[in-house]
Amino acid sequence: VIRCRAAVAWAPGKPLSIEEVEVAPPKAGEVRIKLVATGICCTDEHLRQGYFPNAKFPVIPGHEGAGIVESIGEGVTSIKPGDKVIPLCVPQCGECSFCRNPESNFCQKSHISEPQNLLPDKTSRFSCKGEQIHHFLWISTFAEYTVVPEYAVAKIDAAAPLDKVCLFGCGFSTGYGAAINTAKVKPGSTCAIFGLGGVGLSVVMGCKAAGASRIIAVDINKDKFAKAKELGATDCINPRDFKKPIQEVLTEMTGHGVDYSFEAIGLADTMV
Repeated sequence: VIRCRAAVAWAPGKPLSIEEVEVAPPKAGEVRIKLVATGICCTDEHLRQGYFPNAKFPVIPGHEGAGIVESIGEGVTSIKPGDKVIPLCVPQCGECSFCRNPESNFCQKSHISEPQNLLPDKTSRFSCKGEQIHHFLWISTFAEYTVVPEYAVAKIDAAAPLDKVCLFGCGFSTGYGAAINTAKVKPGSTCAIFGLGGVGLSVVMGCKAAGASRIIAVDINKDKFAKAKELGATDCINPRDFKKPIQEVLTEMTGHGVDYSFEAIGLADTMV
């Protein structure tokens, strides 16, 4: 058992609390990881606020991290202690029909099928003050150590800077993948991205990589515009600079509206 620090959400709506937790060793088919870096995603805040009906408290949030394998359980073959890894909030068992289908990436072991408050054997590897602590999406990256199933771990290059590649765990892959894999942006097209956080900037990068000729970045915080342009945005606009609805502004800028539009804020009102 390893004792380390973790940010624990004891109850919905309560602030996170830094606690000393106990992390049990990995069982068969599991991996224990020393986490070096974690990103913070709005999904973690949604968890803390209690927006997930199937989530159980107390829980250690976090789903965007990177670290080094500390130990492995019986039967683990794809990784070994010392490997650099990214834990996956959407696992890839490689065996189910969804994993084998090139058009899908939602493994049947994922949280879409069942809650991941506990590991697959329905027990937790976390405890604090004598109480069981729940996992979040199996990976709980707001801890210095975590235990995850082998099929929720991706081995990465030994030279990868963990403080940067942790973003591959959610934010970058979500945004870049939305442009490349979901929308399948075509060369010469026009795109609009609403929201220039980590996900939105990753969409900008994806649209540029796909060959979009015009990439319009939209945000109410003009301080984000320099980075957006550095990553590929051709235009940056602030809705607060206009008296008319932003969709009318985009139509005037393009003559007909954009070919692809991405909502990267997390507000349904934006899409309506």
